[in-house]
Amino acid sequence: MSDTFDLIVIGSGPGGYVCAIRAAQLGMKVACVEKRETLGGTCLNIGCIPSKALLQSSENFEEVAHKFADHGIQVEGVKLDLARMQARKGEVVAANTKGVEFLFRKNKITWLKGAGKIVAPDKVEVAGTTYETKNIVIASGSESVPLRGVEVDEKQIVTSTGALELESVPKHLVVIGAGVIGLELGSVWRRLGAEVTVIEFLDRILPGMDNEVAKNFERVLTKQGFKFKLGHKVTGATKTDKGVSLTVEPAKGGEAQTIEADVVLVAIGRRPYVEGLGLDTVGVALDERGRVKTDAHFATNVPGIYAIGDVIAGAMLAHKAEDEGVAVAEILAGQHGHVNYGAIPGIVYTWPEVAAVGETEEELKARGQAYKVGKFPFTANGRARAMGDLDGFVKILADKDTDRVLGAHILGPDAGHLIAEMVTAMEFGASAEDVGRICHAHPTLSEAVKEAALAVDGRPIHI
Repeated sequence: MSDTFDLIVIGSGPGGYVCAIRAAQLGMKVACVEKRETLGGTCLNIGCIPSKALLQSSENFEEVAHKFADHGIQVEGVKLDLARMQARKGEVVAANTKGVEFLFRKNKITWLKGAGKIVAPDKVEVAGTTYETKNIVIASGSESVPLRGVEVDEKQIVTSTGALELESVPKHLVVIGAGVIGLELGSVWRRLGAEVTVIEFLDRILPGMDNEVAKNFERVLTKQGFKFKLGHKVTGATKTDKGVSLTVEPAKGGEAQTIEADVVLVAIGRRPYVEGLGLDTVGVALDERGRVKTDAHFATNVPGIYAIGDVIAGAMLAHKAEDEGVAVAEILAGQHGHVNYGAIPGIVYTWPEVAAVGETEEELKARGQAYKVGKFPFTANGRARAMGDLDGFVKILADKDTDRVLGAHILGPDAGHLIAEMVTAMEFGASAEDVGRICHAHPTLSEAVKEAALAVDGRPIHI
């Protein structure tokens, strides 16, 4: 037996490392288990951060190659240096992961290097050593969902991990799945010169997001060069000397067809990662989808064992995991940690971006909620016109009687930043009128949010 801790966190992704830091701030002796060579989990190493680095680099490339001329900037001989772009991505990742390592040292958190296994409600084994602890938080994250008949090799048939490491731009990239990951990584390689075809089982893109936003976004992506095969499924994949041959069928039945691709990205979703954690040994209960069951305080059915992030129910979002990490640490310290799941934003980091918080129109209709809608297009926003980014709109949903904001959905430039105002509004129970009466600087994109809020009451100024 080795050291005894107040808390051992299994997993150093956003949920895990934030939980460890907050617990240490609250005076606990904390250790965090991580089997990777670097801290930060999927998000910092092979997910959020590297994908955003490539999204930014590819958007810069597209701006120079195709958009600068509209601004009177003539650039000739633009060349893609993919090796340098990938190297920069690595530098960004390294800076972030080293930053977490610094925060561990600053907060006196012990990094237990290796795979963690819970051998008792108060014991965790790492690399052959058993550590005692008063509490355990499972923050092991998630992994890509495999697709039957499509064998991933991370070269020709890739998950998001392999899609971030391609050494050349594919002539034809087929993306299986029209969710956030597929559309973001599809955008990266489309900007760099690939033909991109997206195959989706459902008859729409971005399942779960507001349908009006999704339909408009599909039109924007189609204008950018994306090709969509909605309502179709991939039933097989054969690797050839030239690439991959996919068998594709209509989701509701019909004649199969073959689609040839250089690279195939499987992006049909993610599932909780619980393999090797010893949960069956100690009796931690899982639900029907393989997620760790928890109560309202993140506690499992085994006293002293808690879980947060992608491994439990709810949206698989880094910021959701972070908030849960803070909440569970505060609960363990005797405080009242809480997460408002009704005010967690979701963002698609394409360009234009898509951002949302709260309920969609479809959800409001399904539960019989009377509501009002206010919309404002970026074509009527002065800053958007000056930028040359006119696609999209802001949409705000409010209670018909009380005017309280129930949801906000943005398709447009910097939507990921703009949604923060609506998250704040919803967190404090604001009405649409409250948002509309706040002074917004001119000329800014945020004026579109103000106008959409005014439109809820039928009184926008600029349309």
